[in-house]
Order: sequence, then C-alpha cells, then structure tokens
Amino acid sequence: MSRPSHPRARTSFDLITMGRVGVDLYPLQTGVPLAKAETFGKFLGGSPANVAVAAARLGRRAALISRTGADPFGDFLHDALRGFGVADRWVTPVAAYQTPLTFCEIFPPDDFPLYFYRRPKAPDLEIRADELDLGAIRAARIFWATGTGLCEEPSRAATLAALAARGRRGVTVLDLDWRPLFWGGEGGASAHGGRTGPAAMAAARPHYAAALAHATVAVGNADECEVATGERAPHAAARALLGAGAELAVVKRGPEGVLAVHRDGTTAEVPPVAVDVVNGLGAGDAFGGALCHGLLAGWPLERTLRFANAAGALVASRLSCSAAMPTGEEIEALLAAPPSRTGTGPSGTDPRPSRADAGPPSRTGTGPSGEEPRTEVPRS
Repeated sequence: MSRPSHPRARTSFDLITMGRVGVDLYPLQTGVPLAKAETFGKFLGGSPANVAVAAARLGRRAALISRTGADPFGDFLHDALRGFGVADRWVTPVAAYQTPLTFCEIFPPDDFPLYFYRRPKAPDLEIRADELDLGAIRAARIFWATGTGLCEEPSRAATLAALAARGRRGVTVLDLDWRPLFWGGEGGASAHGGRTGPAAMAAARPHYAAALAHATVAVGNADECEVATGERAPHAAARALLGAGAELAVVKRGPEGVLAVHRDGTTAEVPPVAVDVVNGLGAGDAFGGALCHGLLAGWPLERTLRFANAAGALVASRLSCSAAMPTGEEIEALLAAPPSRTGTGPSGTDPRPSRADAGPPSRTGTGPSGEEPRTEVPRS
C-alpha cells in the first residue's frame, strides 16, 4: 500500500473504495443449511470490493484500498479484482493474518444468515494511515468508505485520515454499513466478537459522527441511521444525516423503497423493483455502485435512485454477488420492462422476517441494503 502511484494515476479513478475484502463461499444449493450443503461457489466478497466491481461493470474506473492475507485466497482476490477491472495496487498482504472467509445459507426470499471467519483479526482492519496514497484519494471523483472500517485500529485512523484528506471536495461517501458483531468493546471484534443493541451503538456513534463530518453523501438503512444519528424514521434520519455534515442523505426503507434528501431541498422517493429473489446478499453493493454511476453522470436524483434500485434487484435475482453485478444495458432493460410483477422487491434495506415467518418465495425481494442481512455468526 505504501508504493507510490504513477502521477497519472492520481486523476485516473472515477471511484476508490476502501475497506473489507474477502472470499465468499456460497452453497450451490438453495434452502439447505450449511451442515447439509455439499458444494460451494467461491466468489470475491466484501462490501467495498463489491461496490467497486459494480461501478467497474458500469464502465467506471475503479480501485480498492484493502488488505488480504499472504495466502492463496489473497491471490484469488487479486486475480478476481483484476478480472472485474478493479485496480488492486492498494490491496496489500498482511503476513500475520489469513484472508477472511464468509459462508452463508440461502433461504429465499429474505433469510441469508452469514458466518464470518475474521479472527483473530481480518487483514482489512490493518489498513494504516501512513501507507495511504492520499494524493490518489484526493484525486478520485468519488471516494467510498464504510462504517465497518471504523470498528478497530489502525483501520479507524486510516479511514478518518482518508476522509479528511478529501477536504469535502468532490463526492465523499460514507456507507454506514453497521455490523454489531464487529464492535466488541476494548480491542473490537478481534478480542470479544462484538456486542449488540444499545451498548454497541453507543460505542460506535462517536466514530460515525467523526466520519460524517467529512462525508458529502451518507447511505444507510434504518438500523444504520439509528447507530449514526439516533434517528430511525426516514425523514428524521435524513435530516439528522444532513445535520451531521452530509450534503446528500440516502435512506433505504425496505419494502417502501428509498428516500434521498439533498441539502438544497431536493427530495426523491422511489418504490422497490420486484424480482424473484435467489440471494439478496449483494443487492446493496450493486445499489452502491450504481448510485456512484448516477452521481458521476450528473443524473437527476430520482433517476439515479431508480437505476440503483434496479441494479440491486438484478443482483438479488442471482446467486453470487461480485460476479452478478449487472451491466448498464441489463439495468435499463429491467427499468423498461412492463410492471407485470408483484411483491415488495428489492428496496433500500434488508427484510426482517425470520425463515419461519417469510412465507412463500413468490416474486418478493430483499433490498439493496449496502450490507448483508442481519443474522451474523462470528467464527474463529
């Protein structure tokens, strides 16, 4: 990560994302618990990595800042990033830790439990401020950081340094990306495995406030907005995010779609797009990459949200995350299709029903949340 970039690289990226990267191992059987699954697909994973892939699929020049283990899975991630057209020059190895793995179970339409293997510590939390290429970060048209990057040092200091280096120039996005399991008291998730509820929120909120002071765009669902601001109601949460420093607040509302409010008074609300859900885990990352695409294109806010919603819907209808990111042509075709389907469809957040309460998987969707669903089980 400390290697200097070529001078031309400082103006070459539409988007630089920073944070998690790892290997997703998804069972190739739907409706089967991990204990019974026999075959798995291996994919690039991690929300910031997937956002970069989604933007690259839409023709944007994208790069990732992260770290992997010095192991074969790390080699796989480099190959995958390059294959998707994402620059990996700032993805470097950490000899002390292994590349993280994430397993999931797939119970459509809205139950996708995740099992994280990130102990004793994930290498992506070893990003260091003194190794950042701040010139390239400043030069990127959009910089994208996540709340997860705030959960431990040295990643926390590096994330804040990168955000501060932007100086509120261009578009600086904070994906609120709330993961209670990664906020585990002293030492963070590496030491204790995380806390849930008010204690975890109280530990995280000051760090979110520090990051929001540098962000021009904030993106999150109800839980994430509550962590960052104390507000859950969509319009109140949007106002609170603007009050914390953002110029644009994007609040994802589950089956009610997405709300976006700009400081200049522009407001847009769009409904979800209905699909037959296969795996909702990458929908939020597709939403994020498409959101960046619309912001870069200078589209009106409503058009940007509709495009991003459709991108999330397409990924929810497919098995993988990174490999499922849609092209612009696919997104436009979905938007142009007649609204013959019914159901809640991909929206702005993750559904809450448990597997027992979910009902039949008929044309309902899980939402592009910017993070995966909430059932999270740490593994060491």
